[in-house]
Amino acid sequence: MKNIKTVYDHIRSNNIKTLLLVICFPLIFIAIIFLFTWIVAPIDQALETTIRVAIPTFIACGVWLLISWAFGDSMMLNSAHAHEIFDTDVKNREIFRAVENVAIAAGLPRPRVYIIDDDSMNAFATGRSPRDASVALTRGLIKKLDNLELQGVIAHEMAHIGNRDIRLDMLLITGVGVTVFAADMILRMAIFSGGGRDDNKNNGAAILLMVWLAFMVFNWIITPILRMAISRNREYAADATGAQITHNPMALANALRKITTDSRIECLDKVKSMAAVCIANPGGPREFISSLMATHPPVEKRIERLESMAS
Repeated sequence: MKNIKTVYDHIRSNNIKTLLLVICFPLIFIAIIFLFTWIVAPIDQALETTIRVAIPTFIACGVWLLISWAFGDSMMLNSAHAHEIFDTDVKNREIFRAVENVAIAAGLPRPRVYIIDDDSMNAFATGRSPRDASVALTRGLIKKLDNLELQGVIAHEMAHIGNRDIRLDMLLITGVGVTVFAADMILRMAIFSGGGRDDNKNNGAAILLMVWLAFMVFNWIITPILRMAISRNREYAADATGAQITHNPMALANALRKITTDSRIECLDKVKSMAAVCIANPGGPREFISSLMATHPPVEKRIERLESMAS
């Protein structure tokens, strides 16, 4: 049987991936802006435009990253309409204890526990570090899974916390949010600056349109590919680590079978960035193209790997 990586191996691997992501994102972004601008402008003007676009974009990303670092977990929990539960709440005490027990088995601090009042089955973890992490579970997940399956899902989320995946998710969501907003602003500028007959104005509008096109390529082609390459490996790692925590890979495999029959969280339909942090896609059924670019590997492969661990 193939050796399974330890929690520490996954932490080290994700730290390396985070560093590569931090390096690759700005380098690819700068290259795309320059190449697209060079199509309609001389090389010196293309270089100047790239610098003028890149610097404020990076500053905005830095500012938004600080805001996300401070308030990102609250923003994600609010988007899911999640509410916190405590061990003093008799109705939810069993769920609270289940999360606490899995955290002890994983050797991690107990995260805050949240419930999403939705009959679908899904879950996610968020927070800056294991010491201030949160786990959110839908009401449907709690009702429809048995105790062992629920522990498997909680262990999967605890694995994301232990492997520091939640920090990487925050970086991805922040970067994408800023560049999408910037693309919209640049398109508006291009439209308003291209209305006259002045050649300089028209040339400026052409440059802005190419910058906007570069943003669109970066946002909708490059970024999904990078996210897919990183996120799929992290899901496999969380499945493997979660199975190690519970010593029951079949429990998580059975939970995944049930979850994929109804994983849609309606309040997250318009929050596409949340798909990467959930145990399964919280949107509706995926089309072929979106499945190819999905942040999660096919559930059949995840189940197959878990079953191989059990055997």
